[in-house]
Amino acid sequence: MYGVVVDAEMQLNNAGRMVEHWWHGLAEKFTQVDLDEHITMPNHFHGIIVIVDRRRGAPMCAPSCGGSDAASLPGKRVPLGEIVQWFKTMITNEFIRGVKESGWPRFDRKLWQRDYFEHVIRDEKSLNNIRRYIRANPLMWPHDRDNPQSVQPDKTQRLILANELGVTEQEFESIVKFDDEYRDRSQL
Repeated sequence: MYGVVVDAEMQLNNAGRMVEHWWHGLAEKFTQVDLDEHITMPNHFHGIIVIVDRRRGAPMCAPSCGGSDAASLPGKRVPLGEIVQWFKTMITNEFIRGVKESGWPRFDRKLWQRDYFEHVIRDEKSLNNIRRYIRANPLMWPHDRDNPQSVQPDKTQRLILANELGVTEQEFESIVKFDDEYRDRSQL
């Protein structure tokens, strides 16, 4: 729906460029939002949203996690769920216009899954692992369970993929593990 992966590179179509537009619009709409690594894939999206206290300039916990710092945000506190809902709503509305006006492919009842996968990133190592996972998505697409033509890599292919990503076999396995965790939680 949002483009194709060719030679481990995501090539966005008009709908994919529209998703990118609304991703960048999050930081304009919500003053407490900074955007980090993201990727629009053929049929899904991954992104890191950083909630920032602009008065101190330091990243902080999302207001929905209940930390006492959340109350100190300038202006209206907006929970992460509301931020994600706005993003999904803007894309859905524009996608419907694209179907009607530009012949974009129709979708069956819902463009997005009902929920989203939320993970509080607590340290630099975790942040870097998740960034690596997001960057790896186009390379992993032939083996991704979100890909209707997916095939699971054998041991040799896993080593080749790790080498192409520039990671160790253990780091590659952590990428696969994170994908499995994401998949399992998004199915709930």
